[in-house]
Amino acid sequence: MPTSILHDKRALLFFALGSFLLANAILAELIGVKLFQLEDLLGVAKADFRLLGTPNLSFVLSAGVLTWPLVFLVTDVVNDYFGVRGVRTITLTTTLLIAGMFGVSWAAIALPPERGWWLEMAAADGVPDMQAAFAAVFGQGMYIITGSLTAFLLSQLVDAVLFRWFKRRTGERRIWLRATGSTLVSQLVDSLVVTWVAFALFRGMPMAQATALALTAYVYKFTVAVVSTPLVYLAHAVIERWLGAELAAAMRAEALAGR
Repeated sequence: MPTSILHDKRALLFFALGSFLLANAILAELIGVKLFQLEDLLGVAKADFRLLGTPNLSFVLSAGVLTWPLVFLVTDVVNDYFGVRGVRTITLTTTLLIAGMFGVSWAAIALPPERGWWLEMAAADGVPDMQAAFAAVFGQGMYIITGSLTAFLLSQLVDAVLFRWFKRRTGERRIWLRATGSTLVSQLVDSLVVTWVAFALFRGMPMAQATALALTAYVYKFTVAVVSTPLVYLAHAVIERWLGAELAAAMRAEALAGR
């Protein structure tokens, strides 16, 4: 590797943003197998409402929502300085690496377990079979993986295109509009696609019920996207100071003009 690339602020910024996005996307996939009750977390009474004909709904969310908002936030920052092409490159790379990660996970599950100490080492903690626990956590069903990766790919590309659409109409002004606006739409796409593919397409869940579940999760994502808007400004302030006004302006102009 040429030494000069380590002093190229463009390359270092792209590497840092891509690494951060990749890390949070992988974390979201790994922890997404756990569901939690939002009302219990907030210490309020469990909701009980009907939506699209589906009764007794409440806010049951995947733990993946802890890091997915950061993925969309970083996507917008990448778009601002590297354009749609930069987002597309990082998104496709992340998708391939996540798919590879699941492949390695399946291989690890298939390895014959050590049937002595390891298999029963957590029995006292309520986990009598470590192999079964390992398979349950890392062996997410094919339908969930397919839905998740499809949703990630589509929502990221939608986010990138919408972000540039907003930016070409507002210029450098109204960062909140292009960042939050594109994220709100892409998060909706992500919520709908992952639920439709994983449960309606592969598991036979009625479309109305799948849509209701997706919209329920989207309420949380919508709220987080709005609340985290100041983080976009903070990220821009840090990057602008590090790059310098001249280089930052040149990168933003090049990103907007690119495809």
